[in-house]
Amino acid sequence: MKYKEGQSAVILLEDGTHYWGKAAGLIGTTTGEIAFNTGMTGYQEIFTDPSYFGQILLMTTSHIGNYGIHDEEVESDSIKIAGLVCKKFSQIFSRVASDESIQAYFERQNLAGISDVDTRALVRHVRDKGAMNAIISSEILDLEELKAKLAKVPSMEGLELSSKVCTKEVFEFGDPNSDFKVSVIDFGVKTNILRCLSECGCYLKVYPMDASAQEITSWNPDGIMLSNGPGDPSAMNASVKLIQDLLEINIPMFGICLGHQLLSIAAGLTTYKMHNG
Repeated sequence: MKYKEGQSAVILLEDGTHYWGKAAGLIGTTTGEIAFNTGMTGYQEIFTDPSYFGQILLMTTSHIGNYGIHDEEVESDSIKIAGLVCKKFSQIFSRVASDESIQAYFERQNLAGISDVDTRALVRHVRDKGAMNAIISSEILDLEELKAKLAKVPSMEGLELSSKVCTKEVFEFGDPNSDFKVSVIDFGVKTNILRCLSECGCYLKVYPMDASAQEITSWNPDGIMLSNGPGDPSAMNASVKLIQDLLEINIPMFGICLGHQLLSIAAGLTTYKMHNG
């Protein structure tokens, strides 16, 4: 369905709470676990962060889209969030370097969202009640029909999602003449993490999450990094076993986000889902 400015939309949470607003991006319906972000800027980097895969993102800052979209300000090759909730969705942008409006970007990336919502009230609700699934629609406005669709959406708890966003092939990043060599296991790595490691004097080889310990250590790396990513680490037994095998090789290792949680499980600790996701 073609976008029409001012078209009605609704977001419905699984506890029955709902907010009316206006369509943003693609006219359609989308589902996911609702999560909020309090960042004041950097919305494009947030949208393309693989750690948010499968989540509807609720932004607390008032204006989204006001500085447009720049092709180079991404953390992966596409938008990874499942949907957007914001207060003001600006199709007018005022930055010379921008390549397109956020509306054009969302339509090109097939992302639906909702604007003109009391985001502060919704954030307080999620803060108090905890993370839960939600559905956004600008094509179906019947709440009972949306409740039926939402009831079929699986909980994020127990889902393995990294395989949907990680690399399928080994690739290299940085200067081969760098002082250090680091193997990165990609569970949904952000581009800026690779960039920062490279700027710290590391040459990187990035491996798929299903690579073997032998592959990852075959080039004698100085260290191993376990990347960020989406989903529930308790559902990733194969990755935990891989990390346990790597620990026995005694190469320095560190993890970020999901990678840190997986390293903890491999070392005998347990993880649990936080109240707010």
